[in-house]
Amino acid sequence: MSRENRTARLTLLVDPEKKAVFESLCRLDDLTPSQVVRQLIRTYIEQRLGRPWKPGDPGVPSLPKGKRADSGKSRVKKRP
Repeated sequence: MSRENRTARLTLLVDPEKKAVFESLCRLDDLTPSQVVRQLIRTYIEQRLGRPWKPGDPGVPSLPKGKRADSGKSRVKKRP
């Protein structure tokens, strides 16, 4: 079994209306929400790395202990 076929659970919270719209759009594309989220994650990884990513690729080197990539500031911008 390849590394990409193994699974790990990712739990996230989203408002019910957004979830319903997301699931409906996934159905229109004949995709499961999990398939779409996996593709979104892969796209994000590749954009951040600036190169294609493959299973087994170590990706980003670890940060030194006690250091945070975002310096403690949230990158998520709230919409008005």
